[in-house]
Amino acid sequence: MSARLMILDEIRAVAAQQDKTLAQLTDELPLLDSGLDSLCFAVLVARLEDITGRDPFAAAGTSRYPQTIGDLIAFYDQALV
Repeated sequence: MSARLMILDEIRAVAAQQDKTLAQLTDELPLLDSGLDSLCFAVLVARLEDITGRDPFAAAGTSRYPQTIGDLIAFYDQALV
């Protein structure tokens, strides 16, 4: 499964679990406008770490974080290479 499909599936699963309504998930959609709150993002990152075995946020060593859905996908694509 590609990183894109995995991330989008997990976003949808977290939203459903937390009873959140998602915006249409496009690469340009800002994460803050996705419909997920900070708890949802924490759950999402933990689930992605469980699935991939990696935490790209810890490994990145930077304070720059993804701003859009596309940025998040690219962030994980780079970490999973």
